[in-house]
Amino acid sequence: MALVSSVRRYFRHELLPLLADLRLAIGLLLVIALLSATGTVIEQEETAAFYQAHYPEHPALFGFLTWRVILNVGLDHVYRTPWFLAILILFGSSLTACSFTRQWPMLKVARRWSYFTRPQSFQRLPFRTYLPQRTLQGIPEYLRQQGYAVFQEGNQLYARKGLIGKIGPILVHVSMLLILLGAIWGSISGFKAQELIPSGSTAPIQHLTGAGDLAHPPTWQIRVNRFWIDYSPEGRVKQFYSDLSILDQGVEAKHQTISVNHPLSYQGVTLYQADWSIDSARIRVNNSPSFQIPVVSVRTESGSKLWGAFVPTKPDLSEGLTLLLPDLQGTGLLYNNDGQWIGSLRQGMSLALNDRLTLHLDEVIGSTGLQIKSDPGIPWVYLGFGLLMVGVVMSYFSHSQIWALQAESGLYLGGKTNRALVTFERELGRLVEHQQANRPFSGIPTGANGYLKGL
Repeated sequence: MALVSSVRRYFRHELLPLLADLRLAIGLLLVIALLSATGTVIEQEETAAFYQAHYPEHPALFGFLTWRVILNVGLDHVYRTPWFLAILILFGSSLTACSFTRQWPMLKVARRWSYFTRPQSFQRLPFRTYLPQRTLQGIPEYLRQQGYAVFQEGNQLYARKGLIGKIGPILVHVSMLLILLGAIWGSISGFKAQELIPSGSTAPIQHLTGAGDLAHPPTWQIRVNRFWIDYSPEGRVKQFYSDLSILDQGVEAKHQTISVNHPLSYQGVTLYQADWSIDSARIRVNNSPSFQIPVVSVRTESGSKLWGAFVPTKPDLSEGLTLLLPDLQGTGLLYNNDGQWIGSLRQGMSLALNDRLTLHLDEVIGSTGLQIKSDPGIPWVYLGFGLLMVGVVMSYFSHSQIWALQAESGLYLGGKTNRALVTFERELGRLVEHQQANRPFSGIPTGANGYLKGL
């Protein structure tokens, strides 16, 4: 029992105040912002070869940032590292402690109220006045019209409005906790993948580029019914299109044509149109059956895309031509073994090379590059951001309180608010003017500067 009591005492008097310290929360928020910016600047989820090429050891970026540092520290996957998740959990604990030790007690205090039974109690209020020979008559109705909740018992009155302004900060904390929960859950259970699937083929999700410890990629498959590219008259790419089907246990569960900025979503997994390539070409030599030959990417000095293939002209593959394909518009360039250009060939057409050899290009088969993402935490993040906006708006409501005490000689009136002091002073001034208008009485000063002063 002594040990349990000591732990409770340590948690309540030392650990909880430390977690609720505003300086700790601000410091953690700055660290999270800095690490998030680092994850934005440094490319995430790339291969080791990529970082070796872009972050060499000599010269090191900023004198210390090399590919070894990036891989060893985990800067290549910042948002899934244990230390980043630990910082998020610590920040969430700080917000929770602050909510329970500060915001919640402030709301409980705001909900409690008491009457002022003595005139001396009004001395504590920043706005107060005394109206001789005035009563509470008409004040409750007037305050209700102004949106106040009014409580009255005999000659004592209390009114308040804007309690929602005390709930706003709590809602802001709750929304931030939801955002943190969504970020953490998405990091440990989400995944990213990239697939390059030829048109007319079916493939599962298997090439993961990043995944959390609890990630479970789906077992359904992706079928590319057709992939094509729209080109402008100048030959530039206008848009990529992929006609996709989701096959769940062999049955088509969803069918949709996607393009850039128009993804497909199924069971929390989103498929984006991200890249393209040329997979193969269907060729016929003379009267032979159509056969499919693979193509490979060819690196050019200008950096433009180009694909090449070896087209056999003899059954034993002892002789052949080189076919170069610059795009999916269906035009190929043919070269002989000496590298000399011998003609162009369009898709669906043939080219007679000599009296004995005619080449037919039946089809150029493209591949669609899909970026596949799953982030189960996104609904929580969206909900958190929605509540955050609501909480911020609620926080701007002023929590205003008014007390009144009817004595034998007159009426004591006063109030306070947590913001918008000038507005509240004018509001209280209109209340006094309302009372004066109900029962005119000579000698009473008018105007806010006259009656909202010390008693």
